Amino acid sequence: MADFRLRREEVLDGEALKAMLEDSPARAAQAILIAAGEGLLEAQALLGQILLDGRGIEQDRTLARRWFEIAAQRGHLMARNMLGRCHEHGWGCVGDPSVAAGHYCQAAEAGLDWAMYNLANLLATGRGVSADQPQALALYRRAAEVGHAKSMNLLGRYLEDGRCCPADPQAAALWYRRSAEGGDFRGQFSYAAMLAQEGRIDESLAWLRKALDGGNASFLRVSSETLMDANHPELRAMGHAYRRRLSQLIGL
Repeated sequence: MADFRLRREEVLDGEALKAMLEDSPARAAQAILIAAGEGLLEAQALLGQILLDGRGIEQDRTLARRWFEIAAQRGHLMARNMLGRCHEHGWGCVGDPSVAAGHYCQAAEAGLDWAMYNLANLLATGRGVSADQPQALALYRRAAEVGHAKSMNLLGRYLEDGRCCPADPQAAALWYRRSAEGGDFRGQFSYAAMLAQEGRIDESLAWLRKALDGGNASFLRVSSETLMDANHPELRAMGHAYRRRLSQLIGL
């Protein structure tokens, strides 16, 4: 393990804090607290995140929201986005998607891809704002075009279904592939599904294994059911693998 020492120049260096966080969360939390108190903007945003996650420090969602607010007021876009997440999900405050939408909108207008994605999700589902599928699509596209993998997958869905745009399976496949290569497990599953439809089973299985490794419980639950209804026996076998992984995650 690296020997991190709390020299003042390291404490005030955001990149050093991130490296320390990977190696020793508790040590990093101490450094982040010092740096946030010194006024380092990146450290203030990081402090909000580790308080939210309980990483190296006792979890305190109310205090996390406060530090996100401090950093957001100073212009930190991801902190503004995370402040929106707090209001959307009720982390350290009463949940209010309409307040969340305002924070996402500010960060999205400043060019933050994650905020574009989160605002698009609200618009797509009508939570906190009036449902607006065309605007949601436009935001997913903007985020996808600057490299946001989750938005690439959702853009692919719109294009595959022809929702608010002409159906374009070839373009959908391209965005699914880019999402998959970008590491999004839902994009990996979407791309695998298109490959399976084309009879490219071995390639499909390779992407399904990657999605299995990264997927959360909600994804695995739905995807396992889809795979277990597949016609191809190897896809059905993969569905059983998804179900076993789900059981491990939820402790059954």
